[in-house]
Amino acid sequence: MAIRLGDTAPNFTAQTSMGEINFHDWLGESWGLLFSHPADYTPVCTTELGRTAALNGEFQKRNVKPIAVSVDPIDSHQGWIKDIEETQNVTMNFPIIADNDRNVAELYDMIHPNASAKATVRTVFVVGPDKKVKLTLTYPPSTGRNFLEILRVIDSLQLTADYSVATPADWKQGEDVVVSPSIATEDIPARFPKGHRVIKPYLRMTPQPDLD
Repeated sequence: MAIRLGDTAPNFTAQTSMGEINFHDWLGESWGLLFSHPADYTPVCTTELGRTAALNGEFQKRNVKPIAVSVDPIDSHQGWIKDIEETQNVTMNFPIIADNDRNVAELYDMIHPNASAKATVRTVFVVGPDKKVKLTLTYPPSTGRNFLEILRVIDSLQLTADYSVATPADWKQGEDVVVSPSIATEDIPARFPKGHRVIKPYLRMTPQPDLD
């Protein structure tokens, strides 16, 4: 079953490297980053998990809980974690789901037979506190993810959830944003008192509204 934007993220109970969790309960009021790995002891995954652990402070600032999934059992995960910590110079600070029955992989359509008959592709799901899917990304097994891009997208998702704006191409924190087309130009000053620029009637820019 394909997971689409706005769908409720399927709930599940699973064993992880940090104990058993119920996914929705574990998320609580946080945002979630669920991302899959083809298998334990694979080189690209080792760097990805290390990078996620190194970015722990950035995820915490955004109230995001990362959780990885791999189709291997707990004892394999525990051995792999030692390698990750040794080679990436980190301490693992988030759980890895033991999905050896492929329950989570199938719930989230992470196995694409034309790419690999058995292993999960590199899928990313960002889930909001409302348990709705806000973002999906799918990479081939051979391509490592850009976690700074994932953080950038989370920044955009959190900003646009609270304000009637969108973020333009290559936007980063602190840059101007696009005023939603649903807001009339004459209403912009009241909604966005920092000022605005009308480039075209349909393209209006304003400073990022949640910054002092």
